[in-house]
Amino acid sequence: MATGAETAGGARVILHLYLARRFLRALGIVTAVFVAILLPIDIAEQLRRIGPSQGFGPVLELALLNLPGSLYEMIPLFVLLGTLLMFLGLARSSELVVVRAAGRSALRAAAAPVVVAALLGVFIVMVVNPIVATTEQQFDLRSARYLGAEERTVSVSAEGLWLRQGSPENQTVIRASAANSDGTQLFDASFFGFDAEGTLIERLNASQAILVEGAWELTGVRRWPLVEGVNPEARAESLPQLTLPSTLTREQIRDSFGKPETVPIYQLPAFIAQLNGAGFAALQHRVWLQSELSSPLMLAAMVLIGAGFTMRHTRFGRTGIMVLSAILLGFGTFFVRSFAQVLGETGQLPVALVAWTPPIAAILLAIALLLHTEDG
Repeated sequence: MATGAETAGGARVILHLYLARRFLRALGIVTAVFVAILLPIDIAEQLRRIGPSQGFGPVLELALLNLPGSLYEMIPLFVLLGTLLMFLGLARSSELVVVRAAGRSALRAAAAPVVVAALLGVFIVMVVNPIVATTEQQFDLRSARYLGAEERTVSVSAEGLWLRQGSPENQTVIRASAANSDGTQLFDASFFGFDAEGTLIERLNASQAILVEGAWELTGVRRWPLVEGVNPEARAESLPQLTLPSTLTREQIRDSFGKPETVPIYQLPAFIAQLNGAGFAALQHRVWLQSELSSPLMLAAMVLIGAGFTMRHTRFGRTGIMVLSAILLGFGTFFVRSFAQVLGETGQLPVALVAWTPPIAAILLAIALLLHTEDG
């Protein structure tokens, strides 16, 4: 026969599994509602961007590719709303009263949703993140194709930094061994000039190239004309300085590295190392990496915030105020985290501090609120 301890242990497991299922069901409902809201809005937005002349197929394709990224950014909000929906349902059905009568404290009752949220965060980082990165990449590529824009201006590889500039009449490909933090100063740079047919017509090497408005100012230049039938070395010339027209701007170079969201988390450390090797600080990508790693704690914090305001019977009243307070605190945590990320990307705060402090502080604050509620 089962002992009393074994029976109590089995009852606790059943209770935790029940609460976990209720949490996942509430989270699924919230996610489905937002998908139903966001997809038509995104379809309308893509129709406005690329125009009706492309047809409905490309519009729907872009909307579906953009949807995972839009949902991914809102996952903490989904977890918060799912928590509110679950505990409000338990309170209305008096199930929370039964849980308390069984001797389960508020923290213990919230343990199952917290663990599920944390495990969900790990799953999202390991599995969903690469999927979203792929859809974001495809969205950018297809958007550029439908809009007739260039797909990429800058690329970083093991060989250094590569840039592209030009017009319908000519193109220039630039390779540099290193650069400054914003890509406007290149070192050991090579410029390859192509005509409208894509034929290589000129090569320049420069010890240093500085981007000014509308041009590159080259220093220590060696120039080779690459014309058919002519010995390039015989016609080569050395120049102390040279001004080369450019269509690039500082903003184009900065934006062409792409959003860190388009790099799968498994490839992000190597990509950051490549950026560092090329001379870039890669602060935006480093902040994104640490923020992704702290996502499980952020989701757990959202569950605790929601539980802290709703683990009470509805007969106590002020349910609307408590729900609003939970939403405001959740949004406040999300805002503080986003603001801290901006400070980290500009180098004003350490990367680890801006990524891990907001979720840890939110967890401690929510636990304090739960303990205060529990003690009356």
